[in-house]
Amino acid sequence: MNAIAPRPAAPIPPHARTYRYDAVDREFLAERIAEFEGQVQRRLAGELTEEEFKPLRLMNGLYLQLHAYMLRIAIPYGVLNAAQLRQLAYIARRWDRGFGHFTTRQNIQFNWTKLEDVPDILRALAAVDMHAIQTSGNCIRNVTTDEYAGASPDEVVDPRIYAEILRQWSTLHPEFTWLPRKFKIAITGAPHDRVALQVHDIGLEAKRNAAGEVGFAVHAGGGLGRTPLIATKLRDFLPEAELLGYLEAILRTYNALGQRDNIYKARIKILVRDLGADFAKAVEEEYARLPRDRYRLDPAIIAAIRQHFAPPPFLALNDTPLPEDPAFRAWAGRSVRAHKRPGYASVTISLKPIGGIPGDASAEQMEAVARLAERFSFGEIRVSHVQNLVLPHVRQEDLAELWDGLREAGLAAPNIGLVSDIIACPGMDYCALATARSIPVAQRISERFADLDRQLDIGECFVNISGCINACGHHHVGHIGILGVDKRGEEVYQVTLGGSATNDAALGELVGPAFSYDDVVDAVETILRTHVAHRLPGERFIDCYRRIGLAPFKEALYAAA
Repeated sequence: MNAIAPRPAAPIPPHARTYRYDAVDREFLAERIAEFEGQVQRRLAGELTEEEFKPLRLMNGLYLQLHAYMLRIAIPYGVLNAAQLRQLAYIARRWDRGFGHFTTRQNIQFNWTKLEDVPDILRALAAVDMHAIQTSGNCIRNVTTDEYAGASPDEVVDPRIYAEILRQWSTLHPEFTWLPRKFKIAITGAPHDRVALQVHDIGLEAKRNAAGEVGFAVHAGGGLGRTPLIATKLRDFLPEAELLGYLEAILRTYNALGQRDNIYKARIKILVRDLGADFAKAVEEEYARLPRDRYRLDPAIIAAIRQHFAPPPFLALNDTPLPEDPAFRAWAGRSVRAHKRPGYASVTISLKPIGGIPGDASAEQMEAVARLAERFSFGEIRVSHVQNLVLPHVRQEDLAELWDGLREAGLAAPNIGLVSDIIACPGMDYCALATARSIPVAQRISERFADLDRQLDIGECFVNISGCINACGHHHVGHIGILGVDKRGEEVYQVTLGGSATNDAALGELVGPAFSYDDVVDAVETILRTHVAHRLPGERFIDCYRRIGLAPFKEALYAAA
């Protein structure tokens, strides 16, 4: 075991809007790391087989992939401070190959981890109040939320407060440590869904009723993978005080009735589908049995958590005109988003450069973002579920200077929401479950559509790629979804059209026979040429598809067959 002390972490500034651990949190992490270090030593000594070690490592976020161990680190609800991002850069450089991969659950993965180094990595994480707990295994995973939380003009309720409450409630919950399968929760505080809540095991929309009281629309039973399903709404308005009790009832119902004898049927989505209205009835019956006083969410707890997410010290500013530079305007038009405060903006940083690996960031780039966040965004960074980063609170007058800094770091691709802003899983380049490559397909598509003018002409279009049926690339809800599968030893790619992960959530329709690795990029070309030929002025791809249907695309794709 390496006797390397973790790099001393810079103190977390008091204005950083992340939940700050106390002595109890830190003592728990230290004990957990010491326990796992002993398990690692036993595995290295041959005292534990890989099969015996597997459930122990999964409880600490450690996977065995094709080439090495992969460590998945939790970034609760996608919120980081600069000290934490800088520490992730240090880990990437010291113990990996100089980069990390940001995921669709707002986490980060290191794909080249040596087993003997894991305890030291975990200590380095603990030094900045981070860990890898509940990033794997059949438990409640990292709760995700809106990357613009606390900044977006359309926000009704700040979802980070409730995401943190759910994190504390779910962490090592004794009843839900060994669920039938993994369990994912997403929460948004705005009427526009930016978290794909309808394809989660539980999706929550925080809202206010006519009296101004906070509550939640509750959806359950959504999910992708082998059997993709859109969630069912169980409650249109669940009062704030009842949140934990009602979620406890959903989890108890699933834990009791979920299928444990078939891994493919063990997700809650199958239970909700099979029981239909009886699932909602079972949840309500279970909820009625819970002692209300015990499960009531105390307003004092909410108020205490809210203090961690108080607004940063904004200045009284007026909106500032943007510079006229065409290159800056091209970037700002895709990357800069309106803020709830005058004179401020939110900036999305693309991790999808032309020819790059979607979601990857080098140690140098992470350090650059940390510096820029400290200088321009109160030291705060967000990870989006589409594998980009966000600086949530930037003065408009600083946007040009920030752009210069991002260009210097190779992080100023002006492609947010365009065809090269691709979601992709690691695929067969890393994942032991994958049956086809995802990364090279994403790279080739972005290179084919590298011309920015062409991307802007095509307009908003989301391309999602998965390397297997588990759908980590969310291909089912891409406007253009690509699924790589193995067919008699050959990689082929099925294509779906018309998926959506927003309020109008929909699963894509299969266009027809799969395309070879060599032909799949040409297929995307044909699809987008068909869109351009049929669209109305200003019409987005998804709207064009819904208007004209599958037939014109299918005809164009298979005309020569």
